[in-house]
Amino acid sequence: MSDLRVKKPPEEAAGLLAALSSLEVARTMGVARAARTLLRLNQEGGFDCPGCAWPEPEAERNLFEFCENGVKHVADEATPLRVDAGFFAEHSVAHLRARSDEWLNARGRLAEPMVLDEGAEHYEPIGWDAAFELVASELAKGSPDEAVFYTSGRTSNEAAFLYQLFARMLGTNNLPDCSNMCHESSGAALKEVVGVGKGTVHLDDFEACDAIFVVGQNPGSNHPRMLSALEAAARRGCAIVAVNPLREPGLVRFSHPQRYESLLSRGTPIATLYLQVRIGGDAALFRGLSKAIVEAGAIDREFIERHTTGFEAFEAHARATSWTDIERGAGVSRAEIAQAAAIAMRSERTIACWAMGLTQHKHSVATIQELVSFMLLRGNVGRPGAGLCPVRGHSNVQGDRTMGIWEKMPDAFLDRLGAACEFEPPRAHGYDTVGAIEAMRAGKVRVFFAMGGNFLSAAPDTLRTAEGLERCALTVHVATKLNRSHVVTGKRALVLPCLGRTERDVQAGGEQFVTVENSMGFVSASRGRNEPASDRLKSEPAIVAGLARAALGARSSVDWESLCGDYDRVRDLIATVVDGCDGYNARVRERGGFHLRNAARERDFASIGGRARFSVHELPEIRVEPGELLMMTIRSHDQFNTTVYGPSDRYRGIEGDRRVVFMNERDVERLGLRAGERVDLVSRYGVDGPAAGGTSHAETIERTVEAFAVVPFSIPEGCVATYFPEANPLVPLESRADKSRTPTSKSVAVRVRKRE
Repeated sequence: MSDLRVKKPPEEAAGLLAALSSLEVARTMGVARAARTLLRLNQEGGFDCPGCAWPEPEAERNLFEFCENGVKHVADEATPLRVDAGFFAEHSVAHLRARSDEWLNARGRLAEPMVLDEGAEHYEPIGWDAAFELVASELAKGSPDEAVFYTSGRTSNEAAFLYQLFARMLGTNNLPDCSNMCHESSGAALKEVVGVGKGTVHLDDFEACDAIFVVGQNPGSNHPRMLSALEAAARRGCAIVAVNPLREPGLVRFSHPQRYESLLSRGTPIATLYLQVRIGGDAALFRGLSKAIVEAGAIDREFIERHTTGFEAFEAHARATSWTDIERGAGVSRAEIAQAAAIAMRSERTIACWAMGLTQHKHSVATIQELVSFMLLRGNVGRPGAGLCPVRGHSNVQGDRTMGIWEKMPDAFLDRLGAACEFEPPRAHGYDTVGAIEAMRAGKVRVFFAMGGNFLSAAPDTLRTAEGLERCALTVHVATKLNRSHVVTGKRALVLPCLGRTERDVQAGGEQFVTVENSMGFVSASRGRNEPASDRLKSEPAIVAGLARAALGARSSVDWESLCGDYDRVRDLIATVVDGCDGYNARVRERGGFHLRNAARERDFASIGGRARFSVHELPEIRVEPGELLMMTIRSHDQFNTTVYGPSDRYRGIEGDRRVVFMNERDVERLGLRAGERVDLVSRYGVDGPAAGGTSHAETIERTVEAFAVVPFSIPEGCVATYFPEANPLVPLESRADKSRTPTSKSVAVRVRKRE
């Protein structure tokens, strides 16, 4: 039975309810432990939040430098509950598979290494050395390219560097990571047009900008500390344009939970203008903004002539695009676009922020380049108080890529890696996430090894991803908490428990710290202070080192024991290999750490010929068949990525159930539905792509998720939204973004079917 209750969504984010929620969650750690832990969160000498990658202030930090969701992440890791051999003896894998993601996560911290033997019904304890030997023996049975090494964004820089080094010394570039499923489109787009696949802003730019465009992003739930920066900007008169199909409270009004005067009032209005584009309509919107700016002659001609190329072609293309096509594509009116354009033209310094609302469409790369062209028109790249700001969703996902976690790292990186570690790295590109799933399903992968994350729940096309995992000879997961991927396994499986971000890491060389890179290219130290959840835990670097010793043996000239004994030695190695990391150990010990150089921020576009590029794209045609709606997957306020903390979503008025579908009231009426009615959602696609993407296929496959409750909501007509990962079975494995291959989780054609 469902406990679904639907309320009117609030008009503001955070406030007193956020403060009370934080206190309630903190209590689960115990009062003393909570105070000791939270006062070290995001502080100098403390640990980096395991949640989002929003940066800390460089100059002065609050005593409470965390948000409601940060408290949830930390309490989730610092829980006193344990999952040990006794738990697995009591619960069979079949029983665990039948439980919800929320239930699995709530059991507590993994306390010891466990193995599931072929044909067994229960996980059993295994020693660390035996676990490493098991992985090594399976790796030895096949070629290196029959192994896949996945990485989560929670992994530290040190662990990520050692992990990719091990995989490449083994002989493969099969290094998919969570970036493949989120901001890969941002990196692919930015590298082509500004030469750097990262954002160009720092946090202090938010103190100097005149306008901020927040696009395809819900900071209230996914990056709550960003709201403080938006609030400060709004209070000093900065104009903020919110672009999102859903009306999200965090973009409407923010009540700061750490300021009494804010708690006693309704807080600060955030969005000066709120544009509810149709799903996938952002490219058309930014074409309209550019057209308005060009036609008004409000361009920065000096910047364009000195620092860009391709303007004439872009200008002609923008002028030639009809307002009819722009309005139809964007789903907002010309008058609304004119309002946003007027804000952009009044602004001398503009920041554009975006997240997965832009990156998970077939046309994502082109859309982001359309946004960049809009920003180039007025010189808003490489100027203080202005720039491009893709907001990463996991604490070190950007650092993983910097450290070499990518299936196609450039030759210059591989040359330096090989020279420093005395081996010849493989050059053939490896599998990305989608490629890895396809290879597993085809029987081309013997060993799947995941350094963190919940691969099954994060990946698209859940049933087919599960098929791929089950065809592996061995699946291995390094983790802190139990999740869905641990109970959908290969013929054999290992679960290897690791230290959490909050915990002390003591190695042969003494107490260690790790480093992370935030969304804005800032590298800082993270030092856990809590006692480990179990004396059977190992750090991620120690796990990689143990695996490397077992699998590589005498083939490796690297002293893995020395590296995991003192992480300074890992950082010294990073300094010789990773561009921009010279003097790593000294620089990361400076107050707050250091920024990695971003050439585009300095208007240095040498890597793409010396000039930033305007790009010309046709507006995407997002067609659905009669009777279909366009679905986007979203996260609730009570989850982080695949980790579900509870069944409610305070900011959307949902309590007690996550199986809901948000729909426009007119669509509800047109389809003969009623609020609260349970429906099935059905997506269709063919073997080579989505059937609703304008391509016909000889064979069409249907996927169905059942019993979703209809919730009327403020969303454009023809669009629906559902929670991730519950709706992931509907996301076709074959439907992915051009160039980046990111699954199109924000653009899935579905039918809403009444239940029998």
